[in-house]
Amino acid sequence: MLNFDDDIVTPAQPQSAVRTAHADQPAAAASTAPDVGHAAQVAGYRAQMHEQGLPVSAAATEEELAKAAASRVRAEDKRVINGGADVNQLVPFKYTWAWDKYLAGCANHWMPQEINMQRDIELWKRPDGLTDDERLIIKRNLGFFVTADSLAANNIVLGTYRHITAPECRQYLLRQAFEEAIHTHAYQYIVQSLGLDESEIFNAYHEVKCIRDKDEFLIPFINTLTDPHFKTGTPQADQDLLKSLIVFSCIMEGLFFYVGFVQILSMGRQNKMTGAAEQYQYILRDESMHCSFGIDMVNTIKMENPHLWTEAFKDEIKALIKRGVELEYAYAEDTMPRGVLGLNATQFKEYLRFIANRRCQQIGLDPLFDKAENPFPWMSEVMDLKKEKNFFETRVTEYQTGGALSWE
Repeated sequence: MLNFDDDIVTPAQPQSAVRTAHADQPAAAASTAPDVGHAAQVAGYRAQMHEQGLPVSAAATEEELAKAAASRVRAEDKRVINGGADVNQLVPFKYTWAWDKYLAGCANHWMPQEINMQRDIELWKRPDGLTDDERLIIKRNLGFFVTADSLAANNIVLGTYRHITAPECRQYLLRQAFEEAIHTHAYQYIVQSLGLDESEIFNAYHEVKCIRDKDEFLIPFINTLTDPHFKTGTPQADQDLLKSLIVFSCIMEGLFFYVGFVQILSMGRQNKMTGAAEQYQYILRDESMHCSFGIDMVNTIKMENPHLWTEAFKDEIKALIKRGVELEYAYAEDTMPRGVLGLNATQFKEYLRFIANRRCQQIGLDPLFDKAENPFPWMSEVMDLKKEKNFFETRVTEYQTGGALSWE
């Protein structure tokens, strides 16, 4: 996905520095006059970056800053973090993979109200419509997801966005933040449609241990990036940012969501809760793209800052991923105390190990678990985002924009 073979745009020559001299001063003497325009230009650039909450690397020289302030943006001058190029100038593109994902996200737009929940409502209200175990799965799923996407959105808007200096990546992050809002809306729409106790569902992240444990694992990484005093530009700070990006792309969106996705999509495959399953499928499509984007961004930061990817840092990331597997498996056990829907918690232990190995390989780490296999091969087609699968028939349809979503 990483592509750095884009055509390089030849920049215009930098503007000449403005120099001042007294009118009666010899021309030769004017060349040694104080570079007032240069200093003002650099100071103005620093102030502009500060006002926008953008980092300026402490290692940047005055000459580098002057060049960034005076020159037209060149693709080769962009960096994902600690960049000096103007973040307000989207083009010329360097990170085309980020722009392509932004376009794909826009093409995949959908809204919860487009999905008919009538069959779900009727099934939920029937005393014999669902078993107690099936109802528990739905409540636990909604209890986790109604706040999880809010955490993800806060992490983007209040943290990640201000530390990323590639405008193409920022463009996708804005789209991602909007999609997180749509997902929160979707879960609320399901809760409202089924007439569930909103206080019970929305407070689950405080009251249900397996949900609270996952959220408490994530919150320190959010707090790091949202701290107004946190700035990139040092190896430690840059590693902290990279760690947070890995936690959210590979563990939260790339691991913590998958037990719930399998459970609800399994219901849809059995013609139960089909409206909720349809919404979850669209959400999975979005989240898979979020995960893919985050991994591309992680790998690009690694490429541009190889000094961050130390053996000690890699060991720390492996430990975090292992902990993520443990937390998500505890969630699987809590939501499925007995076998249901042809599923059981033991299957999820294997599945989570399989997913964890995949995430490790995607960011350049060795697999953590030997011979882990996928017990749910039907999920691969959904997760790989190649097509949009109709679980209730056999037809596969291409992605469509929100106004044209169709399962026929």
